[in-house]
Amino acid sequence: MARSIKKGPYVNEKLLKKLSNLKAGDRTVVKTWDRAAMITPEMLGFTIGVHNGKTHVPVLIVEDMVGHRLGEFSPTRKFITHGGKIAKEQAQVEALKAKEAVQKATEGPVKK
Repeated sequence: MARSIKKGPYVNEKLLKKLSNLKAGDRTVVKTWDRAAMITPEMLGFTIGVHNGKTHVPVLIVEDMVGHRLGEFSPTRKFITHGGKIAKEQAQVEALKAKEAVQKATEGPVKK
């Protein structure tokens, strides 16, 4: 749900104060745990370390990010694929070996 227009966007004042003390070309990463803070035009060009629950993910603020929240650019969950290319190839090899074993078992010795 969107925030009320009457209230305005939520911006962490301490974060803005830290950024105002830095110079525009400075590559220092400013750490923050505030994922809900709105990205404002004053933050452009700075790198902010947004906490994802485990580490601080460095996020370089660009113009397209203005109006979004900091937490949108720091994923909290790691996607682990199930299977994939290697597991699929291994399953095919095992199926081929099983098929060959069945063929050898059915052929057997020929009686005369």
